[in-house]
Amino acid sequence: MTDEKNAGSMADISHPFHADGGYVALIDRRILERECLAHSLKFHRVGWRVLTFSNVNEWSDAAGVLGIPSAVVFNTGNYAKAEVIDRIAEVTSVMAPSSVVVLSDNQDINTVLDVIALGVKGYIPSSVSIDICIHAISLAIAGGRFIPASSLMGLRELLGVTAQNRPTSMTFTNRQSAIAEALRCGKANKDIANEMNLCESTIKVHVRNIMRKLGATNRTEVACKMGDMICGH
Repeated sequence: MTDEKNAGSMADISHPFHADGGYVALIDRRILERECLAHSLKFHRVGWRVLTFSNVNEWSDAAGVLGIPSAVVFNTGNYAKAEVIDRIAEVTSVMAPSSVVVLSDNQDINTVLDVIALGVKGYIPSSVSIDICIHAISLAIAGGRFIPASSLMGLRELLGVTAQNRPTSMTFTNRQSAIAEALRCGKANKDIANEMNLCESTIKVHVRNIMRKLGATNRTEVACKMGDMICGH
């Protein structure tokens, strides 16, 4: 355990950072997982300084030099379910006013709601792509909040809300169906354009048409209604 902490600390604070914040802190007590995520973020050239820590105490030891991060990504990892809320509460309290994003395997809607109530700005399933992870962090830094479509649909079920006038897939062209499915998965226009070898402006046109056909006012509504279509078949 001591070796793991020292390895993380030496790697993180050996650079000449100053107390001006402006970096993203990754907190995960599993060294391999946190370093892999840090490498992925750097590989995608997101423009953030990315520092890794095994826990909040390790960050606190360097906080005087590093300053407060713009965002914190906390991976619940292999913590016991009963521990998760306490750990997240610690992160949001000690590292305030940083925007906290939680990365977790647990998609239970009650857990998601408990975590959001702590003031976190994002809840990301561990199964998402690195692009969606980047989008969630960017949104948190900008002051928004990221909640996966699957959790929103779970909330509807919890509240007993039923869908009205479910649209059918027959209303879409093949291309629109593919783009609508990508929206349901939380992908950004740029990523959809790259995957489909189309211009981003073309994707935007398709998204507007999809929203019109679904009677949706935003991308979140598209994701929910696409989920209704899948559940209804």
